[in-house]
Amino acid sequence: MKYNIDNEELLQNFITYAKVNTRSDEEAPVDQVPSTLGQLELAQLIKKQLEELELQDVKINPDNGFVTGLLPGNTDEDVPTIGFIAHLDTADFAAENVKPQVHPNYDGKPIDFVNGLKLTTSEFPNLKRFIGQTLITGDGTTLLGVDDKAGIAGAISAVSYFVHHPEVVHGPIKLGFGPDEEIGRGAKLFDVEDFNADFAYTLDNGDLGDIEYETFNAAQAVIDIQGRSVHPGQAKDGQLVNAITIGEQLDQLIPTDERAELTEGREGYYLMLIFDAKIEHARLVYIIRDFEKDNFEHRKKVVQDAVDQLNSKLDKPRITLKMTDQYYNMANIIQKNPYPVDLAKQALKNVGLTPKTKAFRGGTDGSFITYLGLPTPNLFNGGDNFHGPYEFVTVEAMAKLAETIVEISCIAKN
Repeated sequence: MKYNIDNEELLQNFITYAKVNTRSDEEAPVDQVPSTLGQLELAQLIKKQLEELELQDVKINPDNGFVTGLLPGNTDEDVPTIGFIAHLDTADFAAENVKPQVHPNYDGKPIDFVNGLKLTTSEFPNLKRFIGQTLITGDGTTLLGVDDKAGIAGAISAVSYFVHHPEVVHGPIKLGFGPDEEIGRGAKLFDVEDFNADFAYTLDNGDLGDIEYETFNAAQAVIDIQGRSVHPGQAKDGQLVNAITIGEQLDQLIPTDERAELTEGREGYYLMLIFDAKIEHARLVYIIRDFEKDNFEHRKKVVQDAVDQLNSKLDKPRITLKMTDQYYNMANIIQKNPYPVDLAKQALKNVGLTPKTKAFRGGTDGSFITYLGLPTPNLFNGGDNFHGPYEFVTVEAMAKLAETIVEISCIAKN
């Protein structure tokens, strides 16, 4: 099936979104939603667009920052209400004064940025797949915001298509655009009951045709070590307790061949994010990841055992551990009712894409939302090189996302 998505409208929407600085802020108070004013600015812009498209129940939820709206179905058949969700914020990288650069009919030659950086097919071979398309990049001084403004643009284009083609039969569509995905806050506040969909898809990252419904189980371990500082001339016989040394010893008890930089595919890992240490105090922060729940629990126990082992050798317990689960593998729920994944696979085939299901080495807003009660696998947004100055996307890739959304909405059945 081929749908004539308005590529010019899509391009202009994406450029408009990209120019709004929506970088989220992990240092903002947790009760500040969204964490930055730029996200609210974009939310208000999108709200106005949804109202102009005459969607129903358009609002910005003051409790969670989500912009939502409903496009009613135009069929008498019993079909599900399907949600499509993207996030407003961008990652922790320069995002002020974003200047999108449009490269029509991209020829594959190096793209020179204003600061001397280059975007080349030799360094980024994926670029070759987009030769001949309308490529969008930044200017090298900021990120572009493809993650996840490409998802927003694709969703808006899909709904716009339905509005301008009332003859195309579809079920009810619920849109949701939320804040603070990059800092892991936004989806925790998502209101499943208010959203009122049967299932949903996040539109976040990934190549054309990607479907991700399996994510890591994730935890964070914060370890504090209390040392004791005395003059080094009087350090012997336990007078000086060096928290730095204890931290180094603890890190060596974590399997060194299972660190993030040595793993791939379905392999889990440990990653030290922070080692902030002085003699009198050290803090180590790890993240722990694994697809399998039993392995995940074992990894957490490895860290706890390392802390217990070292504490038992010290003059007194000097090490404290705070272990916090962050999110869980959504596959544990979605596999019980795989229809959303099967539906997406069929839709992708229908629009000429090859479905590619893979385990996502991370988490998505869908991880949280699924465990809140709304099954939410992830679909591609078509971009690449996320979170830095080399981000890019093409109009054609975003249009394929819009086509996929349209097709899912047209063929869904209860």
